[in-house]
Amino acid sequence: MQAVRHAIWGPTPEEQKRKCNALVRANVRKLDRDIAQLKTLDSKTRNFILQASKRAQKNPSQAKQASQETRIFAKELIRVRKQNTRLQTSKAQLQSVQMQVNEAFSVRKIEGSIRASTGIMKDVNTLVRLPELTGTMRELSQELVKAGIIEEMVGDSLPDDQLLEGEDEEAETEVDKVLGEILKDRLPPAAEKPAAEEPIAAPPVAEEEDEEDSQELLEQMRGRLEALKS
Repeated sequence: MQAVRHAIWGPTPEEQKRKCNALVRANVRKLDRDIAQLKTLDSKTRNFILQASKRAQKNPSQAKQASQETRIFAKELIRVRKQNTRLQTSKAQLQSVQMQVNEAFSVRKIEGSIRASTGIMKDVNTLVRLPELTGTMRELSQELVKAGIIEEMVGDSLPDDQLLEGEDEEAETEVDKVLGEILKDRLPPAAEKPAAEEPIAAPPVAEEEDEEDSQELLEQMRGRLEALKS
C-alpha cells in the first residue's frame, strides 16, 4: 500500500525531511573524517620539519639540504592548513543548510506550502562544487529540488587551481611564518630562502639517500592530500 502511495503521490514531507537530514549528516561525517586526517598530517609534517632542523644542527654538512627540506615541508603544511580551513568552512555551511531546511519544512507544515530559498540554494551550489562532497551533495540537491526548497542545481566541481588560488604568491612569506612558528629560536641561518641561480654541488651518497627518504615522505603526504579530494 505504501509503495502504491509513493508511486502516485511521492514521499511525504516528513519522509523528504528525514532523507535530507540523513544526507546532510552523511556529508558532515565525511568532512569530520577528512578533517581528522588533516590534523594527523599537520602533526606529522611539523615533526618532519623539526627532524630536518635537528639533523642540520647535528651535522652542519647537511644544513643546506635540511634547510631545503624544511621549506618543502612547510609548503605542504600550508596546503594542509588551507584545506583544513576550507573543510571547516564547508562543515559550517552544511550545518547552516540543515537548519534552514528544517525551518523550511516546519513552515510548510504550518502554512501548507513551501517557498524556494535562495540562501539554501546558494550554499548548496557552493558545496556541490567541492570535490570532497560532489556525489552526496548532488543527491541532496535533487531531494531539495523535489521538495521545492531550491529551484535548480549547478555545476561542476571547482578545479584544484581555483581551490588553491593565490597560493604561489603567498607561499614564500607564509613559509617563513610557518618555520618561525615551529622552529622559533632554533631557526638556523641556513633556513633562509635558497638562491635559485646558485648551482648545487653533487651530494655524497649518504645525503642522496636522505633526500630520497624525504622525497618519499613528501610524496606520501601529497597522496594523502589528493585522497581527501577523491
